[in-house]
Amino acid sequence: MIIVPRFLINFSYDGTNYNGYQKQKGMKTIQEKMETALTSINNNSFVKLTASGRTDAKVHAINQYAHADIDVNITEYKLMRALNSLLPDDIYVKSTKIVDDNFHSRYDVISKTYIYKINVGSFNPIERNYVYQLCKKLDIKKIREATMLLQGTHDFQNFSSNEHKLKDTVRTVNEIKLIEDGDYLIMTFKSNGFLKYMVRIMVGILIQIGLGKYAPEYINDIFDSKIKTNYKKIAPAQGLYLLNVTY
Repeated sequence: MIIVPRFLINFSYDGTNYNGYQKQKGMKTIQEKMETALTSINNNSFVKLTASGRTDAKVHAINQYAHADIDVNITEYKLMRALNSLLPDDIYVKSTKIVDDNFHSRYDVISKTYIYKINVGSFNPIERNYVYQLCKKLDIKKIREATMLLQGTHDFQNFSSNEHKLKDTVRTVNEIKLIEDGDYLIMTFKSNGFLKYMVRIMVGILIQIGLGKYAPEYINDIFDSKIKTNYKKIAPAQGLYLLNVTY
């Protein structure tokens, strides 16, 4: 019996010119580019790439992970080199590692960390694809109060996409950090899992609180389903990055 090695691939990408991670017919996606390169290396025998999760259109990744089974005899280092020679400049493979056949890049995830970058100063056209150009001052104290209410184990159904079909929408947000760096506010979110648009909706609501439109306690009202109007102020995709995945 021929043993086909399973590789865990760590890669980063600039999501500006992509319609998200997941392959979609007729669309330019990260998965399509990665699978095309892997298939070429695999003597044109199709290789499926399974990632830790999807990222939306325009969202970036500093450390995304995915696994793939490859038939050809190739070392970890040579696979990394071969992939980088075939991929466009906005996708870069940082490392590859042979893992157990039972390893699964999605189901074995322990936690994920995202960061969101906001510019509260003057508009910066150079960074418009990488930092949300809010260009308004925020009340950081109120935002910190609100983040304390978001942390912990909750049903985040009301902080996810309306079309979310998962039956289990309970997640544990382990940590939310705020870092102020000049005109920039960087939010870090660590959780055992995220629902569709969950980070961007949390950021959007935190921004509304920071602008004084809602009190920090508004977070509890959303959890308790007391909101009757459209409260889902989804933050733009451009400021969002998948920072890391823990296995």
